[in-house]
Amino acid sequence: MKIAIRPRRSVLYMPGSNTRAQEKAKTLPVDGVILDLEDATAPDAKVEAREIIRRTLTERAAFGRRELIVRVNGLDTPWGYEDLVAMAAAGADAILLPKVDSPDLVRRSVAVLEAHGAPEELAVWCMLETARGVLNADAIAQAHPRVTCFVMGTSDLARELDCRHTPMRLPLLTSLGLCLLAAKANGLAILDGVHLDLQDMEGFEAVCRQGRELGFDGKTLIHPRQIEAANRAFAPSEEEVAQARRIIDAWQQARAEGRGVVVVDGRLVENLHVAMAEKTLALHEAIQAMGG
Repeated sequence: MKIAIRPRRSVLYMPGSNTRAQEKAKTLPVDGVILDLEDATAPDAKVEAREIIRRTLTERAAFGRRELIVRVNGLDTPWGYEDLVAMAAAGADAILLPKVDSPDLVRRSVAVLEAHGAPEELAVWCMLETARGVLNADAIAQAHPRVTCFVMGTSDLARELDCRHTPMRLPLLTSLGLCLLAAKANGLAILDGVHLDLQDMEGFEAVCRQGRELGFDGKTLIHPRQIEAANRAFAPSEEEVAQARRIIDAWQQARAEGRGVVVVDGRLVENLHVAMAEKTLALHEAIQAMGG
């Protein structure tokens, strides 16, 4: 399953049992919505939430270009198997598997989805939120062609590591780096974990900047007030877009003139810079197609 360039700057968790929130999501300037059957849904509401999400997915067109992902419960829970059965052909863009710690878990989950009518285009996203999952990230990325995205579960990971939540997230950088390496090596997208302090917008913006610098494609969110900052942080800036255009134009002109050396803004331009510029423009255009 080849991954197309598409914006995933902001991907918002929505409780599976909250119909009002899911209705509101149709109007939010968010790139993706995770309809959550796991942590955000109480045990006594999980069966009802399944049906609520199924009804929401029948209104797929009303969400426009927003990506719709369903986070199911784990196969080791009383609800996981039936979640996969119910969501296999319900119309989601992707199924998000929680606490993935082995490629075998991915393959078993995919087998259930495919046995119950999952269309070819249904992607599988994997949450990496355990020490074992981080150590197995490369194997998980290669577990099945349906796997297209990693999602960091930094809250559960920090709990398992017994580490502190610090402003620069230094205790988590090794884990974040290993997952980024595995994702990039295998052509997967990768989303940063949530920021739980809704009052700390300065801190949220700082970790968004850090996530972009590290190489994440976007941020998972827990509240609509976080959308604007995430969209801004993970989108190419006006200067980045302008520079990308200058690089491509100069490269094309040099090739037309038979020149092998290209200098833009005082810097030597090589093939890799052109490829990066083309990716920047493709992402910019995809964001504009979503409404900016």
